[in-house]
Amino acid sequence: MASTEVERHTGVDVEDVPSAEWGWSKENPRLQQIGGVFAGLFLLLMTHGNHQGHVEDYFLIVGAFLLFGYVARSWYLHRNKDTR
Repeated sequence: MASTEVERHTGVDVEDVPSAEWGWSKENPRLQQIGGVFAGLFLLLMTHGNHQGHVEDYFLIVGAFLLFGYVARSWYLHRNKDTR
């Protein structure tokens, strides 16, 4: 009689990547989000400096807010990923 169990495929073959058994071969969106927040805060901290013009500040602020927007979008898309 045939088995009724479904074999799950994670996309990573354990023979090719031995660390896949521990889950190390997948991307970690939570770690990427934390890194994005720290990078955005670092960009905002770089606005405090000894430069005369403020053109650099505008680029740093826009870059930080684009990064925060990407992190917010990533958080919104991944917040219920486990339940879908």
